[in-house]
Amino acid sequence: MYNLPNILTLSRIAVIPLIFLSVFFKHNFFNYIAGILFIAASVTDYYDGKLARSRGQVSSFGRLLDPIADKLLVASALVVILAKPGMIHEISYIPVFIILCRELLVSGLREFLREVNVGLPVTRLAKWKTGFQMTALAMIFFKGWWIWGEVGELLLWIAGGLTFWTGYQYFEKSFIYVKEEHKTEKKAEKPHKETAAPAAKNTTPAKSASKPKPAKKSAPIKKTSNKSSSKKK
Repeated sequence: MYNLPNILTLSRIAVIPLIFLSVFFKHNFFNYIAGILFIAASVTDYYDGKLARSRGQVSSFGRLLDPIADKLLVASALVVILAKPGMIHEISYIPVFIILCRELLVSGLREFLREVNVGLPVTRLAKWKTGFQMTALAMIFFKGWWIWGEVGELLLWIAGGLTFWTGYQYFEKSFIYVKEEHKTEKKAEKPHKETAAPAAKNTTPAKSASKPKPAKKSAPIKKTSNKSSSKKK
């Protein structure tokens, strides 16, 4: 468990409090320190997976911890640029909101699909999204040094658009699976209804057979009067 790829992943989590501490300092120097730490942590995100595959050290612990470390790193950087005044314009809160909501959405979808043994693989477009996202956040930390902050804010909007689109793709794939499961559930319910229908039909003849038949009316007896009998005599 404590191999080099996993240690790099753990180091990415370890720098998150140091990045967050830059919120309490107004000088740009501390923003630059946070930016350097963020870049170093982003580089480890690339090398830990590469080293794990090349050395044959892919483990369940690494697969579990790697996406968690990525989300914690990105979320902490977004909180910092929102908390520090002047880091980004207010209109750029929109891509920040999209990125945060998408991370929560995809985490929920993966948790749901993992319960039914269905994977949600990372697409190539999602990898491009991560690249734009990391680059944008790193450049925003260096705002005030040439035009890095302005370029980073522009890349943040591009990352927000890619984030929205990849989140929609993941949701669409998950919804297709849910629709297929709903169809199979409906098919499983139909045989129960078909077997219950004949039982209901057989009860009606029994009720009609149990009714007693009405008795036949006897023919009325004609009474002869005394007058007709006396005439015959």
